[in-house]
Amino acid sequence: MDSIPDPKVSLFRRSSVALTILVLGLFALVCKRIYAYLTHPLRHVPGPSVAGWTNIIHSYYFLSGRQPYSLLSLHEKYGPVVRIAPNEISFSSANSWKDIYGFRTGHRPFIKSPFYDGGSFADQAHSIVSERDPAEHGVMRKYLSHAFSDKSLKEQEYLIAERVDLFIEQVGQFGAKEGGIDFVKWFNLLTFDIIGSLAFGEPFGGLETAKFHPWINLVSKALRQGALADTFQRFPVFARIFKFLMPSAINALIKDTRTHESYTMALVEKRLQKSNNRPDFLNRMIENREMYNISEVQIAAHSSDFVTAGSETTATTLACVVYYLTKDPSVFSKLQNEIRGAFRRFDDINAKSTQSLKYLNAVCLEGMRIYAPLPFPLPRVVPVGGDTVDGWYLPAGTIVSTNPTAASLSHANFSSPWEFKPERWLGQAGKDTLDASQPFSLGARGCLGRNLAWIELNTVLAKLLWKHDLELVNQDVDWQRDSRMHTLWKKPELMVRVRTRKDE
Repeated sequence: MDSIPDPKVSLFRRSSVALTILVLGLFALVCKRIYAYLTHPLRHVPGPSVAGWTNIIHSYYFLSGRQPYSLLSLHEKYGPVVRIAPNEISFSSANSWKDIYGFRTGHRPFIKSPFYDGGSFADQAHSIVSERDPAEHGVMRKYLSHAFSDKSLKEQEYLIAERVDLFIEQVGQFGAKEGGIDFVKWFNLLTFDIIGSLAFGEPFGGLETAKFHPWINLVSKALRQGALADTFQRFPVFARIFKFLMPSAINALIKDTRTHESYTMALVEKRLQKSNNRPDFLNRMIENREMYNISEVQIAAHSSDFVTAGSETTATTLACVVYYLTKDPSVFSKLQNEIRGAFRRFDDINAKSTQSLKYLNAVCLEGMRIYAPLPFPLPRVVPVGGDTVDGWYLPAGTIVSTNPTAASLSHANFSSPWEFKPERWLGQAGKDTLDASQPFSLGARGCLGRNLAWIELNTVLAKLLWKHDLELVNQDVDWQRDSRMHTLWKKPELMVRVRTRKDE
């Protein structure tokens, strides 16, 4: 008789076959990754070995909140060109700014990377920030540029001045107490109110209440999720696991996004129902609406970008400047003397009159150098056919960026880069490569609100230091050490005591 197969032996054989297949599969995967690593066209670019294998190092730095400083350390170790992910290169030279973001005759533009996909209104309309197509972006920039022209800004100046003057009054009142006030908070209240007035036809009321509007908290919260969104994009399997294990967290993010969108739409609709005589951003869009077929959703998407880009970055520079001024009495005194010597009356201070203040201009430039208003490197894609960046040839599809912090705090670009030295912008640069600091970026994607930012920086600081003396209360704060970056900066508290000048 034939023997009966032992079920245990059959099970063992099947298990052995399955295990063998699994081991061979893993071996093949490892061999494939080794082959890809050894033959990858970016293998010659300096950087940590792990960056050639996986995106883990990039995502770890981003999620940690210390990415700007971590990448600065990599550049200090490996030089101005560093591979930070299998298909991603970080630069820190002045030339890389021009090559990646500027105009180059005979070269195709480097378009935005897929990082810009998603976000608010992404499934309905693109905005000036999220639009990746150069032609479509060019159309948007054309009709939006009217809102930021010199003529428009001159007409809008009284709207800005109303908020700035209220800010000066409020910080004088609330900041007189012994413990001072948090200038990080108050600068945010100010710039959000200004951009609310310009983008939606009315301020958010933060300066009156000394509280953030709930919608502003939503915007800030959404920005802090940038690192997680980028990690999901780089690790889709991890994203699926996270969504499966923590559906409530994902649903909360979706709910916040929808709330943000609905509130933005409500603000836009409210403004559209009002008179078009008010010289704000929406009025300029309304004027061009029919010609460029701009939908209400697209107006809302643009306005949402204005609130984010036009408030947080300016508030960041103002807070940074006040920190370094209050830490260095000689710089503070020199700037305050320039301002008080230039104006006999508070009412003489305006956008035009502050343009002649050279030291004020230098202080602002130095503030934007030592602490980039937009710390997140703006990723771009090398175009079809490949191209060179700072002399390095890179194949098509490579993700490239200039890291603002690595460029502006590099010893290769600036002498004593960690020292706040406004004089470097007044012809005393020495060996400094001033072009390595580009707070407004370059080229067709350069900051549309650059002139608005300068109006705010100049008038706020000039009026603040003309009327008040400032004293840092929390002396133990270290601005760079205590900062975190989640797409934009999460800044430490800046407790400052305010004393109004006696002869005012």
